[in-house]
Parts: sequence; structure tokens; C-alpha cells
Amino acid sequence: MSSKVIIHEPYGEPMPFCEPSWYQGLASPYYHSGHVEYRNKAREFIESEVKPLVQDLLDEGKHYPLELHEKAYKAGVSGIIYPREFGGNQPEDFDAFYELIMWDEMARATGHILGQNEINSMALPPLIQHGSQYLKDLVLTQVITGKKNCSLAISEPGAGSDVANIATTAVDKGDHFLVNGQKKWITGGVVADFFTVLVRTGGPGMGGLSLLLLEKDMPGIRVRKMKTQFSSTHNTSFVILDDVKVPKRNLVGELNQGFMIIMKNFNHERFVIAIQAARGSRNCYEESIKYALKRKTFGKPLISHQLIRFKLAEMIRQIEALQDNLEKVAYQFSHNTPANRMGGVCALLKVQATKTFEFCAREASQIFGGAAVIRTGQGAIVERLYREVRGSAIPGGSEEILLDFAVRQVAAKAKKLAHL
Repeated sequence: MSSKVIIHEPYGEPMPFCEPSWYQGLASPYYHSGHVEYRNKAREFIESEVKPLVQDLLDEGKHYPLELHEKAYKAGVSGIIYPREFGGNQPEDFDAFYELIMWDEMARATGHILGQNEINSMALPPLIQHGSQYLKDLVLTQVITGKKNCSLAISEPGAGSDVANIATTAVDKGDHFLVNGQKKWITGGVVADFFTVLVRTGGPGMGGLSLLLLEKDMPGIRVRKMKTQFSSTHNTSFVILDDVKVPKRNLVGELNQGFMIIMKNFNHERFVIAIQAARGSRNCYEESIKYALKRKTFGKPLISHQLIRFKLAEMIRQIEALQDNLEKVAYQFSHNTPANRMGGVCALLKVQATKTFEFCAREASQIFGGAAVIRTGQGAIVERLYREVRGSAIPGGSEEILLDFAVRQVAAKAKKLAHL
């Protein structure tokens, strides 16, 4: 990470606030020449290989071509967040700002193309940090290099944010676990070769949960696609686990220690979702400011109306505050701040991000008017973004759950400090 404030050459969209401030020539202590080089590489790849595909794939209801994963890896885009020992291409100066750039640039394209890379990044850390050498050899390089995929399977029909009450069971049968249950809202399940699955191996509550690595070809696994509110070139799925025999060697970490592994993993997941929601918010603003400059009502451009300017100003205010928060959290990750200190911070970050996204999507829709309810034409991107809001606000912990979680952490520490 840079030890001094640097001003970089302006890059990308020159319209004020359509890019993060450091793209637009403002000083920053966080970004150095390595970040600039990587950003340019990522932008070039997304512009040439991803954006041209979005509308046609959405119109046809097709999944994006999975060979894009290998292309992104070979281009030096997707492997940057993974250690070289597992096939990644992390630079020596890697920090969380490289990852912030990656997800921001991918989200800029809209449509969730390359969305499985996001899910892989949530499903692999438990294996990287707690998996046996056998599991690492089986999964990591194949997924990181874009040849296979791994989904995270936690949520169930009866347990979404209530992770401690997971009902899927894994019964010890000697040399294997027998797994039975259902997993719902599993992003990427249709294309997953592996699943990092939270199961109940012990008694009730958080102390009876473990993580297992399941392989898609194991008998008893059935996956079906679920239709969602938002248009996507990716997929959300329902996974049925019916007497699935899972070898004992597929246990990730220690028996009955899965809950804490997943809680730590949520910090990163919420960071990723927040980055994407931030760019979604910025996309809404960019579409709105450009439309307001050319659209005329009552004989003058929309931008000439004070109320429209107010809407745009409020969008800018919230987006820039969110960007500052993202960079603050990235700085903490880059300096290895303990996970237990980041839980509430990441929870509040995600809430700020998804509330900002919701606000910007609504205001963009109001600025576009009737054009924002049509899936074609000038308002097509805003219409699409509006339907994506709930897909950010609910996964990874709903806003209500996360707000409560953050304040419960605060209250617990406050009681100790007050000797209550």
C-alpha cells in the first residue's frame, strides 16, 4: 500500500462522480501504480470481453459462457485475489484495494456476467484457511484458474440469516457422513462442481455445525434453477441433498467448528456485496446525469429543474460517503485487523451500500420516468438495476439482521466497559 498521497492521471468516464474520485484526478493515500495498472487491465477486459455480451444474453435468458472464467484468469484479472501457491497471480504488494478494484470493474458491466467469480471467492476461503492438503489439491487450482466452480451452500428454506439453526444433517457413519437436507438461494449451484456446505454434525445451535466439501457428482445431489426477481446471466438454485455419502476427508476444519469459520467468512462476503452495490449506485447516477442533460421537459433540460439537481446531489452525497467507507474497510483488511473486530464494521458497510443502492435506483427511476419501467430503450439499464436492489440487500444477511448484529456487538462491549 502506498505510504504517501498520490495523484493519478484521470481515467475512465470524465463526467464528475461517475467514477471513484481517484480515477478522476483527486489525491488518495491508498492507490499506487500497481493498482492503476491492474485497474486498466480489468477495465480493458470487461469492455472488450464482457459488456458486448450483456444485453443479448439477458434478452435470450442465457447463462454467460463459462469459458470467460479462463479468459479472465489468463488476462490477469480474476486470479489476483488468490495466493500463487494455489494458482493465483497475486502481486507481491497485494492488498484489499486490488480486490476492491476487481469487483468494482466487474459490477460496472451489469448483468452478473462473471458472477460465479464472486461466489467462488466466498466458497474458497474456508478451504484455503482450514482445508486439508487433499481438499486444497482437489479444488483450489481448478477453480482459481477458471476450469471449475465452487458454490457456498448455507441458507435453507427454514434458515436464512438464522445460520445457527441450520437443519441439514451429516450423520457419522464411520468412514463417511450421510448428508440429508435442502439448501435454498444457492448462487451458482447450477454450474458448481463443488459445494462448501454448512451441515449439522452435532447438537442444536452454533456449536453443532461443521463444513463439508461436496462434489456435484456425488449420488443424491440434485440442483435446479430458481427464477429470480432480477434479470441475470448467472443463476440462483435450490439444492436437494438426499442420502449423500461424503467421505470423512471432505471435512473442512474441525468437527463442530463450522459456525465460526462461516462467521469470519461473512466479513469478506459483505465487503464484496458492498463493492458491487456501490458501483450499482454509481451506475444509476451515471445514467441519470447523462439523461438529465439531454432530456427536455417544459421546454428546458431536466438538469435545469432544481428538484432534479437535488436528486442528483443526494445520489452523489451517498455514493461518495459509501466509497469512503469501502476504502476504510479495505484499509483494515489490508492491515489484517482481526475478524472479530470487523464483524460489525462489515455489517454496517453492507447496509450502507444496499440502502444507497436502493435510494439511487429509486431516484434514477424517478428521473427517467416512464422510460425506467421499460426493459428496452434509454431506461433499460436503470430498469434492470432497480430490480437488482433486493438481490444485494438480502443475501449475506438482510439489512435488519445486520443492523441488529452490529448494535448487539456494541452493546456487549459497552456493558463490559460500564462494568454492568
